[in-house]
Amino acid sequence: MDFKAIVMGLAFALIWSSAFTSARFIVTQAPPLTVSALRFLIAGVIAVCIAWALGQNWRLTKGQWRAVVIFGICQNAIYLGLNFVAMQTVQASLAAIIASSMPLLVGLIGWVVLRDRLPLLGVVGLIVGFAGVALIMGARLQGGIDLVGVSLCVIAALALAVATLAMRGASSGGNLMMVVGLQMLVGAAVLGVVAFVFEDMRIDWNVPLGLAFAYTAIVPGIIATFIWFVLVARIGAVKAATFHFLNPFFGVAIAAVLLGESLGFWDLIGVAVITAGILAVQLSKQATR
Repeated sequence: MDFKAIVMGLAFALIWSSAFTSARFIVTQAPPLTVSALRFLIAGVIAVCIAWALGQNWRLTKGQWRAVVIFGICQNAIYLGLNFVAMQTVQASLAAIIASSMPLLVGLIGWVVLRDRLPLLGVVGLIVGFAGVALIMGARLQGGIDLVGVSLCVIAALALAVATLAMRGASSGGNLMMVVGLQMLVGAAVLGVVAFVFEDMRIDWNVPLGLAFAYTAIVPGIIATFIWFVLVARIGAVKAATFHFLNPFFGVAIAAVLLGESLGFWDLIGVAVITAGILAVQLSKQATR
């Protein structure tokens, strides 16, 4: 893994983790599904325009079209849509911790369902990682948390794991920015229909909300997604996923600094345990390759 890949991985992890804090701010002031659909519509149009300006086109490979649809539905509509709804009652730090279990879920699904070979280090990593999640959840349950919101976060993490498994073939064939834009438009279409049925689609705009919305749409929405696709194309999905081990730490740190969310002793221990588990799983996959 070269220096450029390391910088890209660190940038992706930091930006991806910051999205929970900005999303938490947004959903306290706007209907979550409506604002999510609008975010993906704007970001998707911008990304497609950038792709056209770069000379890219819609002639994607079958693997890319499949990834556009699955990634757009699973990540943008289900994962991010459910997280936006959940964060009306769930702290950004807890949502980030649950979402950070995605590499563990990918490893578990690959091992149990797809029958991928997982070395002993990976098995230990899965056990340690999920133990860290259980540790944090146990501590938070004692303090009182919204179980419905937590359940939505868990379902969202499962959807993201499915989206990640569908990534194969998305980074080959070129037109990466076009892929990024199209999968956002898929998410916008799905969320727009759901929001029309279930929400009052009115948004009372103000400057802080506008700034948070713009940041979420452009930085985590376009830039982080593009970095991820390029990183996967450069070093492969297995090595790229290693950077997810930084997400629990970045997620809780940013939420604590910007939102003032309190972190208990067991939260910090749990984050360290989850981080170690994710790193062990990803290193075991690299060793297998």
